[in-house]
Amino acid sequence: MAQVEATTERIIAADPEAVFDALADYKDVRGKVLPGHFSEYEVLEGGDGEGTLVHWKLQATSKRVRDCLLEVSEPVDGQLVEKDRNSSMVTTWTVTPAGEGKSKAVVSTVWNGAGGIGGFFEKTFAPKGLGRIYDELLQNLATEVEK
Repeated sequence: MAQVEATTERIIAADPEAVFDALADYKDVRGKVLPGHFSEYEVLEGGDGEGTLVHWKLQATSKRVRDCLLEVSEPVDGQLVEKDRNSSMVTTWTVTPAGEGKSKAVVSTVWNGAGGIGGFFEKTFAPKGLGRIYDELLQNLATEVEK
């Protein structure tokens, strides 16, 4: 199995604290900014950053749906890590300053891919597809915090 990684970033016209707080707000904000690829969104524990347990289904392609049960941690300031209890998938959100009143939001997801020819296609195409999904999410986040 090869490790697969997808990374997307965006500059957002809002202070890093506001961007991070919005990302960490699973109770009110996160559900609003998720694109249509996400369904069955539900906060099971917590709801604000560290200690949150959240569930959703991610429809990456017409045939591929991932049932995700994510534990959220904040290992360092400005970083959220979502570890999926149902798979090897780990998503890291990092928010840093990007000039006066701006932030750089980076999302990176890694998981253990399939082996063989299926793994080759997964490693080739999955990062692009997931990148498009996260680009839409970051656009929605920007719209939310730039109000």
